[in-house]
This record gives sequence, C-alpha cells and structure tokens, in this order.
Amino acid sequence: MSHPCEPDPVKFIVSLFSAEKELVDRVIEELSGIFGPTDWISKECYFDRTRYYEKEMGWPLHRRFVSFEQLIVPENMVSAKLQTNSIEQRYLREGQRRINIDPGYVSPERLVLATGKNYIHRIYLSKGIYADLTLVFSKGHFEPLKWTYRDYADPEVRAYFETVRERYMKQRKEAMERGKEHDRLRQGGA
Repeated sequence: MSHPCEPDPVKFIVSLFSAEKELVDRVIEELSGIFGPTDWISKECYFDRTRYYEKEMGWPLHRRFVSFEQLIVPENMVSAKLQTNSIEQRYLREGQRRINIDPGYVSPERLVLATGKNYIHRIYLSKGIYADLTLVFSKGHFEPLKWTYRDYADPEVRAYFETVRERYMKQRKEAMERGKEHDRLRQGGA
C-alpha cells in the first residue's frame, strides 16, 4: 500500500515569447515581482519551430526562458498559470495576444508545463489547468516524448533545462543540509 506524502519542492520556470523584445524583458520584471527573484535567464532566442502564433503575435518571435530562485510546491502551478494568463490578458491589443507566457517546473525526474488545453497525455489539475509532461530526465539528460513540442525537443533548449536542473539539484542538497543542521541544533547538538 502506498502512503501519501507531500512532494518535494520544485524549480519554477517560465517561457516567454513575443514579437516585442522589450515586452519580454518588462514581463520578466513583472514576474519577479510576483514570484520572487530570478536566478537564471536564457540568452535571447527565436521561437521559430512553428509559425502557429505569427498571425496573432507577429514575426519574428523573441523568446526567453527563466527560472526563479524560490522553490515551489507543484500544486502552485494552477495559480501560476492563472496569474500568467492574467498578465497575457493585460497586454492584449485589439483582442490579440502580444506575449505568450508558459509556466512550468523542473523536478529531478521531469519538466512539466501548465496549460489550459486538454490532450491525451495531460492530467487535469483544477480550475481549467492541466499538467503537460514535456520532458523526462533519463541517463543524465532531458529526453523528449512523442508529444513534446518541437521547440522543447531541441537539444539546445533541453541543455538549458539540464543547466536549470543542475542548479535546482544543488539548491535542494543545500536546503537538506541546512535542514539537518537545524534539526541537530534543535536537538541540542553541538
């Protein structure tokens, strides 16, 4: 029989893209006001694996990936997605999106994105939000799945998230060591 327990905290990440470079930077600042300081921002890259968003948002699309210093519990993805949807809404122009914001998280085993769209591999969380299993960590690398978006399957993007995962694993280890030290001191250890 399994025994339910609370999950370990995960590394909060966001992908942003827009035809307006300065809007991406502005929204990163906004997100750090909501979710806390960033601890990594990718170099600027192009969102060019599909032209799906071109009619709505323009072209070319400038993209950045961001990770945040503060670890979160996975169930916070629902509120994070609702908050990023709200930001997207604020920047609409004539009913068209100017920026796309996709929150997610990195854990030791996977990269998960939050989405409002259902599909065969997506698991419903709550409030209209689904978890999209995007990448799995296997044999030292993030690996795509048959449904992984082509941009996330790109080796350079996967390498970005391997770097984020390394940072996260170090952060977890340091937190565990601090917790052990705290417990030792509480129990009267020297």
